[in-house]
Amino acid sequence: MATTPEIFQQSFLVEEKHLDEQNHVNNVQYVQWVQDVARAHWDARATKEQNEKYFWIVVTHEISYKQQAFLGDKILLQTYVGETSHVKSVRHVIIKNAETEKVLVEAKTTWALMDQEKKKPIKISEDLKKVFQQ
Repeated sequence: MATTPEIFQQSFLVEEKHLDEQNHVNNVQYVQWVQDVARAHWDARATKEQNEKYFWIVVTHEISYKQQAFLGDKILLQTYVGETSHVKSVRHVIIKNAETEKVLVEAKTTWALMDQEKKKPIKISEDLKKVFQQ
C-alpha cells in the first residue's frame, strides 16, 4: 500500500537576528530552521501521549545551499518524512523564497526515535509512521 507523506509548511520574514556579517542569512540559521520545522511538524501531529513517550535526535544533516536570503525576504519552509526504517527516518526540508519560489536550501536529515524513559532508540511503529502521512 503506497502512502503519501504530509507536507508541513511554515513561513516568516527574515529578521536582522538571522543575518551574518555579509548581511545575508547565516548558514547556521538554516540548520536551526531545519530543526525548528521538524519539531513544529512533530508537535503539530503527535498526540500528547506520543510526546510524553518519545523524542527525536538528529543522526546526520545533509544540506545544500543554493541561493541567498536577505533582510525582509519572506521564507517558506516545507518538510516531509520520507524513508523510515527500524529506529530512523529521513526528513526532507526545502527552504524557499516565498515570493520568487526559488529554492534557497535543500536538506535531508536522518532522525532517530528515542524512548523518553530509557533514553535509548526505539523501533518506529506503523502507527508512528502514520503521524506524518496524509
